[in-house]
Amino acid sequence: MAKPKILIADDERPTRDVMARMLSAKYECLTAADATEAQQIIVATPDLMLLLTDYKMPGKNGVELIREAKSANPALAAILITAFGEIDLAVEAMKEGADDFITKPITNIASLELRIAKALEKAALRRSLEENADDHVPSKTPGSFTGNSETMRRVYALIDKVAPSNASVLIEGPSGSGKELAARALHDASQRANGPFVALECSSLAPSLLETELFGSVKGAYTDSIADRAGCFETADGGTLFLDEIGEIDQNIQVKLLRVLETKSFQRVGESKIRKSDFRLISATNRNLAKLVAEGKFREDLYYRLNVIDLRMPALKDHPEDIRPIATKFLRQFAKQCGCAAKEFDEAAMKALEAYDWPGNVRQLRNAIEKMVVLSSGPTLTLDDVPEEIRAGRPPLPILSARTDMPCAQTLERAPAASPSPEPMTVAASTLADSERAAILSALAECGGNKSKAAAKLGISRRTIHRKLNAWGIK
Repeated sequence: MAKPKILIADDERPTRDVMARMLSAKYECLTAADATEAQQIIVATPDLMLLLTDYKMPGKNGVELIREAKSANPALAAILITAFGEIDLAVEAMKEGADDFITKPITNIASLELRIAKALEKAALRRSLEENADDHVPSKTPGSFTGNSETMRRVYALIDKVAPSNASVLIEGPSGSGKELAARALHDASQRANGPFVALECSSLAPSLLETELFGSVKGAYTDSIADRAGCFETADGGTLFLDEIGEIDQNIQVKLLRVLETKSFQRVGESKIRKSDFRLISATNRNLAKLVAEGKFREDLYYRLNVIDLRMPALKDHPEDIRPIATKFLRQFAKQCGCAAKEFDEAAMKALEAYDWPGNVRQLRNAIEKMVVLSSGPTLTLDDVPEEIRAGRPPLPILSARTDMPCAQTLERAPAASPSPEPMTVAASTLADSERAAILSALAECGGNKSKAAAKLGISRRTIHRKLNAWGIK
């Protein structure tokens, strides 16, 4: 069997020759001294599988080379080699289509071969999708998705292709873009569809509580542990485990999660018995995990376990042609739920919705349509029914950070240290739901974004606040 062909581009001949020699046992290695020579080889070698390129070279740099290489051969795997500290360059390369990046010096050949193998695995999937595109256009929109834009059709095709496998999937995308919908669609189209779908939001739990939620516990394992309790690993047996905001888990839990993925075995907290579970893992994040790996904040080995298949959910502003069908679907849904007379949008209202950037994505659109329907007084929603902040093109208030429980600086400023009591946020309360929302957001503002203090102030649980914020699309 012929060895896969890879191209090593580096302007230092000793470096590229040594790398070619190290990798020659498994790969047929071609070499190039600069981007121009590399491009010529890429065009002349249609069966080339991978490009391994240094960033700094005469003429065009490695990121520019990757961009042009991907244009010529979209299924080509690409890895950028950077100096330590050039994280921003590596992130730029990932945006241009690089599958991975490696920092100098490269001393571990086994690690390099693993990274190449992972990149080639992704490239093989891309080739398969491209070659079988006609066979993998879903006959219907998967799950609860709405929209038929080219952007979303690519998402549907990838879901359709990878759902039958047991491969781990990492879903990346901004908050509110539909990552859990994608996870459920993958589960529903898989051979595990009759098994459980277990979802866990990782960012809302302290490390000790997250460990208990994942592994389960036995009676007496900790204070108030009065009975044995199964965790998510156990309850997902035979089905799918979806871990949302996987980038928020701490290093200790990362190590334990990696071991479970490698062995499919675990122990409940406080128990010595080894338990087994057959589950497929789907994880999601709105953060750049590759950057977290480079910064030492996320384990590299766990990242590759999670990221066998990478599914990217687009922001709503990247497929605005889907705003109309999505908004119409929500209109019908909420009108039916509340028995309202609203049946349609007039064109001015729809144009306003289509012109907005939707920083909160589909979740924010859903909340806006619900508000419009509840407050409507007739069968047609007009421009006057569109929330004022959307007509004015303003972002929603406020956007809270999922990682720190603190308001983002761009949307809710902290009061200076000299002011012990910041002014409460003013929110119009035209319905009972709006009043509830106003009270919770005002309490959070007064408490500096601290959910526990805000919950105590309101006489409700912290979990209730977290659930409400999720429902409103506020992070």
